[in-house]
Amino acid sequence: MASFRPADSKREEFRKYLEKAGVLEALTKILVALYEEPEKPNDALDFLKQHLSNTNPETADVEALRLQVSELQQKVEQLQDENKELRSKIQQQEPQEDVQAPES
Repeated sequence: MASFRPADSKREEFRKYLEKAGVLEALTKILVALYEEPEKPNDALDFLKQHLSNTNPETADVEALRLQVSELQQKVEQLQDENKELRSKIQQQEPQEDVQAPES
């Protein structure tokens, strides 16, 4: 019986790895969906593959997010430039205020 413990230990580690990665949850959801299908598909493996690929983010969603990131990066650059200009104007105004301030 002692010879089976290392295999059980490895099996348990692998199960924990799959659980942590979300694989068990994804497979369970897909298998439940297959079980609940009123008309079982002829190719269960194809059903699994199709539903596994549906768990990835939609291509349109990814593209929309990329576009949003690009727009936000441009906005950040614009605001950084504006910030730089305003700081420059403030520094130009400070020496003039020192000269105009009456001496006590």
